[in-house]
This record gives sequence, structure tokens and C-alpha cells, in this order.
Amino acid sequence: MIPTKKQHQKISSEVLTYLDGPATEPLFINGNSTEILQHFPDDSIDCIITSPPYWGHRQYDNGGIGLETEYTEYVDNLIALTAVIKLKLKKSGSFWLNLGDTYKEKSLQGIPWRVAFAMIDKQGWILRNDVVWNKHKGGIDSSKDKLRNVHEYVFHFVKNKKYYYNGKDIRHDPRKSQIRNGHVVSATGVTGIRYRRHIELSTLTPEEKENANVALDKVLERIRQGELSDFRMIIRGRHRTTHSDSTKVSGRAKDLQKNGFYFLFYHPDGTMPGDVWDVVPEDSQKRELHYAPYPEDLCRVPILATCPENGIVLDPFCGTGTSMVVAYKTNRKSIGIDISGEYLKLAKKRIK
Repeated sequence: MIPTKKQHQKISSEVLTYLDGPATEPLFINGNSTEILQHFPDDSIDCIITSPPYWGHRQYDNGGIGLETEYTEYVDNLIALTAVIKLKLKKSGSFWLNLGDTYKEKSLQGIPWRVAFAMIDKQGWILRNDVVWNKHKGGIDSSKDKLRNVHEYVFHFVKNKKYYYNGKDIRHDPRKSQIRNGHVVSATGVTGIRYRRHIELSTLTPEEKENANVALDKVLERIRQGELSDFRMIIRGRHRTTHSDSTKVSGRAKDLQKNGFYFLFYHPDGTMPGDVWDVVPEDSQKRELHYAPYPEDLCRVPILATCPENGIVLDPFCGTGTSMVVAYKTNRKSIGIDISGEYLKLAKKRIK
């Protein structure tokens, strides 16, 4: 049903009031995402995270994306939406898109990448990561001539090369350095003694050896002061280079050629998550109506990393509101849009 002029005005008023107000309880809007988003101010959303209905997987009561006859129509419809999304996203914002694939006549259609390439080629999106969601378990699959499908993609898109990203809140806790018997020991047990032995046995010139030992002392002091938790030292002729050996493409290769050594430093706040996420899907026994919600753990890293605290999260296919739940728990404002009024009732119930 197409909203009336009065309904359009009401939606616009609700959105503007929510964006400017102090409330962090999510705002839910029932309707078609492409139409509803027309009422949002441009450059107003910090982080968009969503999982649209997959093509050809289910019959939804209210119609919408996913019911197209051909995958090309599905891609076109999603691209029409992402064009609007790009306008509403802040210049510093991020868009996280979870998509699964579909078989037709025994052939995997490559839907996620068709959408991603269209966004990049036609709309100028920048793809920062293609995260593989390892679900550990797939749906019931009776096929005898192919492997089970247990992964989906989560794409991280941005509008600009410079964007908001808070890596500190998503890093894994680092192991700590220690002092043992007067010696500095890194988080993984590096004391520097072995590196001094490698320096002595290397083919470095006497001057290069002296410089290497001085540099090593400075690094160990940084560990003692708590500036670093761990490091690696690469010495010419003693260790394999960690990247290219070519000085044309690698700055580290240049350092190795010029100085005879270089260091790899580990971040004191721990390591960043990788691009393969082991997240088990929601327990189907706990679902009330919506049978395809994605888990909260799938939303946590995107929201913590790319939405500032008190920022705005948007999910244009919010379903039963998982994105909104995580945003609310992490002190972010959020807006959820869905074509199903029944799903939104459940989403509001989850928040309360």
C-alpha cells in the first residue's frame, strides 16, 4: 500500500524528531524501505547494517524484495535501494550488507558478489572487507553431489576513503609482557637474547650489527614501559622476509637492504578480528515467528567499530530487530524499517 501524503508527513516528522532527540530506544517504521528512506535527511546515518531477504528462498506475506522471477530483477531492486542508502549515509559512515546465495537449476548464482560488483561499478561504493560468516551448520541438505553450504558473506562498504572506525573496541585482549629475572619478556616469550645471537651470527657488517643491537635495546625498553606488548625482528640472511623481497613493492625489503634488519610491532591493545567469523545462527527453538533472524554476534563488531557511541544505526530490513537490540545494548540510537508489521511487533517486544 502506497502511503498517503499525510502518512509521508508523519514519517518525516517522526524521523527528524528521533534523529534530533535524546532517546536511545529504537524507532520502528512499517513500510517499504526504498520509500521510507526518502523521508530521511541526507548524510544523517552513521552505520547501516542489514540482511535483506535472499532471492528465491521464501514466500513473504507482504511481498517485497526476494520474490523476483529472475535474479537480475533482484539485483536491480537491491541496487535501487543501495543508491538511496548511499545518500542517507554520512560521509564518515559504513554500510554492512549480509547476503546469502541461491541455487537455480543446480547452479550457484553468485548473488552476493553480483550485488557487490554492481554497487562498486555503478555506484562508486568502496568495499573494505568481504567477511565470511561461518555458521558451522547449514540448512537441511540432501544433495549427494556437492558440499554443504555453511557460510554467507557480510560486506563492509564505505562512501569515502576516510571514515569512522574504532578498532580499539573490537580488538582481542592482548597478552601482557613481563619482567623475568631482570629480563624483559614479550607477550609471546621474546626476550631479545635469541635476536642478539642471530645478529652476532649474521653477515651484517660490524656497523650494522651495532645499529641492530641499539635498535633492539630501544624496542625492549618500549616493552618495559608498556608501549608495546610484542614484536618480531627480521635480520638479513637469518630470517625469511614477511612480505615481498622486492624493494620496488616493499618498504620492509628496502629497510632490510639498507639497514640489515626491521621490526614488526604488535598492537598493545590486542589483535583485530579476522575476516572469517565463527558465529552460530540463532537457535530456532527460541524463535516466535521470524525464521531467519541473524544472531546478535554478527552485529556487534560492525556497530562497535563503525558507529560512534550515541550515533545512529539503521536497518532497512530489520525483521525482529536484532540490529536494534545490539545498538540499544551498546548505547546507540537506531531505526528499524520492515515491510512486516508482525515482525515489528516482535522487535518492539524484544526491546522491552
